[in-house]
Amino acid sequence: MRPTQYLVLASNGGGISLDQILSILFFVMLTLYFLTDIPQRLQFYRYSKAAASRLAILESLVNEGIAKVKSYIAKIGFENPDQIIAMFIDNYFMINPVDIEPIDIIRRMGHLIENNEVKFKTDLARQLPKLGREALNNMAVSIAIASALYEVYKILRHYYLLGKKYENWILLMQLSVILPQIVKELTPYVKAIEGIAKGVPIGDSVGPLVAFKLAGLSPRIEIVEDTVVSVVDIEGRRVYVIKAKGPGATVGKPGKAVAKLVEDLKCNVSRIITIDAALKLEGERTGQIAEGSGAAIGDPGPEKIEIERAAVKCGAPLDAIIIKMSNEEAIKPMSKELSEAAEKAYERVLELIRTRTRPGDNVIVVGVGNSVGVY
Repeated sequence: MRPTQYLVLASNGGGISLDQILSILFFVMLTLYFLTDIPQRLQFYRYSKAAASRLAILESLVNEGIAKVKSYIAKIGFENPDQIIAMFIDNYFMINPVDIEPIDIIRRMGHLIENNEVKFKTDLARQLPKLGREALNNMAVSIAIASALYEVYKILRHYYLLGKKYENWILLMQLSVILPQIVKELTPYVKAIEGIAKGVPIGDSVGPLVAFKLAGLSPRIEIVEDTVVSVVDIEGRRVYVIKAKGPGATVGKPGKAVAKLVEDLKCNVSRIITIDAALKLEGERTGQIAEGSGAAIGDPGPEKIEIERAAVKCGAPLDAIIIKMSNEEAIKPMSKELSEAAEKAYERVLELIRTRTRPGDNVIVVGVGNSVGVY
C-alpha cells in the first residue's frame, strides 16, 4: 500500500482519506472565520498599512508645499520663514454663521469672510512690511494653499488615528480607498504655489484675462477694495469692465463692485455679462465654452447675490459665459488651450454686446476669477 493512498494506517487496515482531512480543515477554517475575530484583525492590519502608506505620501506633499512657501519667504529677505509658517499655517479659521435662522445670513457670511481676509492680510503685512500690495497678495494666496493642504492632511490623519485607536478596519478601508484620489487632486495645488508666488497666470485667471482683452490698457479705477473698473467704447456702447486688481493674486469683490457701479449709474444698465472658469465633467474638453443665464461666479454667496440683486433691481438681463476646465487646470499655470479659449470667450462677449444691446447702452462685463499675472 502506497503512502499516497492513506495518510494514517490503523491496526485494522482502516485509515483517514485525503477527502476527510480536507473536510476537517474546511470545518476548522469555517469555525475560525465565523466564530473568531481573526479575519477582522487581518483586514485591520491590511487596511491600516495601506492607509498609512498613502497618508505618508500626502504628508510629503504637504511638507513640499510648506517648503516652497518657506523658500519664497526666504527669497524676499525674511530671515525666519519658520516663524511665518508657525504663525499662519495652522492659526486662522472662520466659524460659519448660524444657518437655522436664514434672515440676513448672506450679510453675516459676507462680513465674516471679509473680516477673516482682512485680519489675515493685516497680520501678514505686519510680519512682512517690505512687501508691496501685489507681492503681499501672492504671498497670502501661497500661504492659504499650504494651510488648506495641511488642514486636509490633519483631518485625514485624525480619522486614520481614530481607526487605529478603535481598531475600526471599515474606517481604515474607506481611507485607503479614498486617499489615492485625494492625493491626485491635491498634487496640483502643491505645484501651483511656486507659480502663484512668481505671479504666473493660472487657469482660474481666464475670466480676468477676457476682461483684460476688452479693457486693454485703459485706466483702471479701483471701485472697491482689490477690484477695478475700466470704461471702454465698443461700437457705440459704453462698456464697464470689472475685474480683480492685478497682477497680484486676488479675486477681488466683483459683487460689491457691480452693486456700487449700478448705483452710480442710477440703474441705467442694459445688460450684465459675467465670465468665469467652470469645473468640467470627465470626458468634456478643456476650454469648452458654454453660454447661459445667471451670475457666473463660484463664491459662497455674498458676491453672487450682489450681482443678482443688482440685475433684478435694474431689470437688466444677466448673461453667463463659462470656460470649462478641471480642478487641476484651474490652479496650474494657464495652458495653451485655456489661453485660446479666453480669446474665443472674448469674441463671444463682443457678439453678445453687438447683438443684444444697442448703441448708447451701458453694459457691465465682469471677468470673475484670480487676477494673478493679469493687469
